[in-house]
Amino acid sequence: MKLLGATISALSLVGSAYTQTVQNGASADTRGGQGAGQSIKILRSGSQPSREGPAENFSGKVRVDPLFEASAPGRARGSLVTFDPGARTAWHTHPLGQVLIVTAGVGRVQRWGDPVDEIRKGDVVWIPAGQKHWHGAATNSSMSHIAIVEVLDGNSVEWKDKVSDSQYSAAVRAELSTTNANSSQPRPSQRAIGDFAPKLSELTDNVLYADVWERPDLSKRDRSLVTVAALIALNRPDQLRSHLTRARDNGVTQEELIETITHLAFYSGWPNAVTAVGVAKEVFEKK
Repeated sequence: MKLLGATISALSLVGSAYTQTVQNGASADTRGGQGAGQSIKILRSGSQPSREGPAENFSGKVRVDPLFEASAPGRARGSLVTFDPGARTAWHTHPLGQVLIVTAGVGRVQRWGDPVDEIRKGDVVWIPAGQKHWHGAATNSSMSHIAIVEVLDGNSVEWKDKVSDSQYSAAVRAELSTTNANSSQPRPSQRAIGDFAPKLSELTDNVLYADVWERPDLSKRDRSLVTVAALIALNRPDQLRSHLTRARDNGVTQEELIETITHLAFYSGWPNAVTAVGVAKEVFEKK
């Protein structure tokens, strides 16, 4: 549901540029004008061939799956782009901006002159028209996003120079600096234990989540896998429940978590793995 809501929000961003054209076309269509007699088109999954992202515009391994092309009077086109860990676009601009809908994994995006931001499954990124930027996967995680752009005078993108290794490896901006800007929103541990153990709540939020979890040497996806594995080995189902939810939000798939539990059955014991499967089943059935 979270991803569906994000998708709807993203499509609304391109909708404003499309509305006037549709309204004009709709009135003509009811009179037998432009668009009259045209039927709905369904592009079946897998019916359009994938292609590799060209080396002059991308670094690392990138797969591009076309989704739809602009059809007059519309001008929006979309693709599903999948980046292997460490892969990214070159710097580029779009004449009418771009919307990215992250569908899997953990990635990065940066506007020229700004810090690097981390993006995860369910996030929607709006890039203004003419802004120089890049986007791609995190160092230790693949990332897929739907990219939606509009065509202006036959052009939807202008490619520029490659993103250097030092630019790509720059520190990621701390997310909590904006997330917690609104003091009326309780921090995670405040909601759980703040009233009963305020100091422990403060240390958890300010040291664990705001410091340790924001360190750039491990992606949040990998840190989630480490945490989940430790909680399974220690047989801590109550803590595991919340961290499975966090792992899912950080781009770890249900299949990857099940495989992790299966491996740990041989290292931490069968009862621990069976308990973890029950907790995981509960978490993923609620998504």
